[in-house]
Amino acid sequence: MTDPFETADHIPGPGTRERRPVRKRRGRTVLIAVAVVVALVAVVAGGYLFNLARTFDSGTSKIDQAFPDESTRPQKTGTAMNILVMGSDSRGATESDAGGGTPTNQRADTLMLMHIPADRKNIYTMSIMRDLWVNIPGHGEAKINSALALGGTPLMVQTVESIFQQRIDHVAMIDFEGFKGLTDALGGVTVNIKVPFSSTALPGQSFAPGQHTFNGTEALAFVRERHAYADGDYQRVRNQQEFLRAIIKKSIAGQTLSNPITINNMVGAVSPFVTVDKSLDSGAVAGLALELKDIRAQNAVMFTLPTGGIGTSSDGQSIVVTDPNAIQAISGAMASDTLGDYVAANKFENGN
Repeated sequence: MTDPFETADHIPGPGTRERRPVRKRRGRTVLIAVAVVVALVAVVAGGYLFNLARTFDSGTSKIDQAFPDESTRPQKTGTAMNILVMGSDSRGATESDAGGGTPTNQRADTLMLMHIPADRKNIYTMSIMRDLWVNIPGHGEAKINSALALGGTPLMVQTVESIFQQRIDHVAMIDFEGFKGLTDALGGVTVNIKVPFSSTALPGQSFAPGQHTFNGTEALAFVRERHAYADGDYQRVRNQQEFLRAIIKKSIAGQTLSNPITINNMVGAVSPFVTVDKSLDSGAVAGLALELKDIRAQNAVMFTLPTGGIGTSSDGQSIVVTDPNAIQAISGAMASDTLGDYVAANKFENGN
């Protein structure tokens, strides 16, 4: 059965350029990753860490080789943290394939770089358009999402590190099926729909502007929808950020933090659909959660890496063009741990 959401993208190298329907095993997104952190904050506060940490460690998959050769990587400076979060339409490949550093059929359907400053007072999550035309180390210019297919997780990390000249500390791959479970575990999540749409995943179902409480199936359709919009992926990224804000708001609400059953359901629903680098175990997540215990919804800022708009590659692909000035400014802000100043100067506090 043809997946209604995606078609195959062009991968540089030999083979046909024909765009064809593909079977999608699952997609993944950052929404679940942040919710896991929020859930573990609640776990620490409530004294349930041991059992839920065991659930997290036993449920998540680990990437043994998540990072490129050390000689290719930027040096770590300061104590700010960068986490690369990927949603992958693995198309039959396994997580071990993605971590092996060899070509796979996986692609980064959703790509976000999460930056946590040294003072741990904010979380900045920057979406990167999947069709951004960049240099893939060792492969030349291509869409950034093809790095995962060309060389697994290590090449994707190397690509992002080479763009921003910033070291990636952790990697997480998130499966949309867990996202559905998380939404239902929270009893639904209310989102303010700004752009109405008729779902291509749920035939006959339309969503008008205004507040709407999604169940897991509806939420999945919302964050994956792109065909219904004139600007496609751009609106999909905005929708993902809007839903992430709603997830965070409900996850840290008093009625959630005080309910151990809800917390247990959240972690149990999410962990089987999360794949992380082997150092991002429950101890590391719990430690980070303690550092982020004062985070509130307004401290979680989401924006999209500014681009130069839509263009066409030399071989005829529709691509997103980079904005070198924006990349340079963001790279500098991350290096000096002043990303908050960049966000404020560009009025990105509520997205862009």
